[in-house]
Amino acid sequence: MSGPFSNITETIFTDKSVLTESYQPETILERDEEIEAYSHALQDVLFGREPENVFLYGKAGLGKTAVTEYMMDELREETATREQANDLHIHQINCNGRTLFMVVRQLVNRLLPEEASNFPKRGLGTGDAFDELYAQLDRIGGTHLFVIDEIDHLDDANTLLYELPRARANNHISEALVGIVGISNDYTFRRSLSPKVKDTLMETEISFSPYDAGELQTILRHRAEKAFVDDVCDQSAIAKAAALAAQDMGNARQAIDFLRVGSEVAEREGDRHVIDDHIERARTLVQRGRLQNKIRDQTEHGQYILEAIATLAKEDELPARSKEIQTVYETVADAHGASPLTTLKSVQDHLSDLHMLGFLIRHEQNQGRSGGQYYEYELDLDPNIIVQTRKKIAEQTR
Repeated sequence: MSGPFSNITETIFTDKSVLTESYQPETILERDEEIEAYSHALQDVLFGREPENVFLYGKAGLGKTAVTEYMMDELREETATREQANDLHIHQINCNGRTLFMVVRQLVNRLLPEEASNFPKRGLGTGDAFDELYAQLDRIGGTHLFVIDEIDHLDDANTLLYELPRARANNHISEALVGIVGISNDYTFRRSLSPKVKDTLMETEISFSPYDAGELQTILRHRAEKAFVDDVCDQSAIAKAAALAAQDMGNARQAIDFLRVGSEVAEREGDRHVIDDHIERARTLVQRGRLQNKIRDQTEHGQYILEAIATLAKEDELPARSKEIQTVYETVADAHGASPLTTLKSVQDHLSDLHMLGFLIRHEQNQGRSGGQYYEYELDLDPNIIVQTRKKIAEQTR
């Protein structure tokens, strides 16, 4: 009996999972200096002392999370063999899309005994959540490391980064030791912190720089050995994927995506070898997918503003001033059943953010005394990608 899958009898992959974002390698390559700095910063944990705070900076795909996962696993294993070390508790949380109350509440719920009810969503404030967090830390005791990913997305990072490191000094806890591992994609995040928080943290900073082509080749060769049937992937294809990623962002995740999608192109076409041409074609597919993800990552109103600008682009009405964009944005928001932002300043703030993120090109205009100084905006990507992505999001949220 034949069916749609009956003619699929072989694959070029032996373990495709090693080319996915969720794969955690047993060995971390090309990050020896960062691992050494990390281990030095956390060595106090081995001796039962209060941990140093550690902050990791670098764009997405540069190994911050993978190195952190590796370091936490190694630290767990090592502390288990050390008599001087306390019981180690590691709490990982991502701040993207969460308020301070949501973050603290989630941490509390992870620490509560199994038989206890969750901390309420309503009726109590952030201060109450911190009080309960301190109570649970002292109940459990030991050393607690809070690994806080995308901390630059948190609405009130100052409060979190003041409260936790000073919990013991302020007599909120006495039986537990606390340290923070902060992970940020924003190199300038520290500048936004208040002076008292900067003084409190006294953190070790570890910066993750972009990979070069040679480093990316090393990473890709290691993955390819596990991912493919022998001799399926040409070395030149690996070099191509590494070179393209190095030229763009120096991003390992992007390089691995080029290799995975290129191999999918090859397999779909019945080719038994992954070659340069497959990687080149994969670049367009990957970049389109990444743009769609970046659009999805924007706030609701940020997406509406992008949709408005895409509408203007398709009508050949760009570049446009913020007031013109606001008019179309209000129509878009209304169409999606949302209440538009009420001030032009709010729209301008979103436009500034979208420009910083690379979605928009901004032109400064100066009309002298009569017209004044202002900005005009236009898209720096295909408007159809925005329209298609927004259509999919709208369909999924119906």
